[in-house]
Amino acid sequence: MSALNDLALTVEEREPGRFYWLLLEAVHDTGSTSDTLGYRPLRVAARPQASYSSALALGVVALKQVAATATHPGPGDGA
Repeated sequence: MSALNDLALTVEEREPGRFYWLLLEAVHDTGSTSDTLGYRPLRVAARPQASYSSALALGVVALKQVAATATHPGPGDGA
């Protein structure tokens, strides 16, 4: 998995009134000279929420779970 600072959280309204959170991880293209990052889905909500704010709040919970289980580099690990 990417470093935690290479994750993004977003919310999509796929149908009117059906909001899904998505955790995205950056895709690093070492051959690219562009300053932009591409992203791919890491985790996606299984069920829609009725509001953007509800989906966002649940996405934050999912992001915290990922952060809690992530391995953090120790001293000298090239962090």
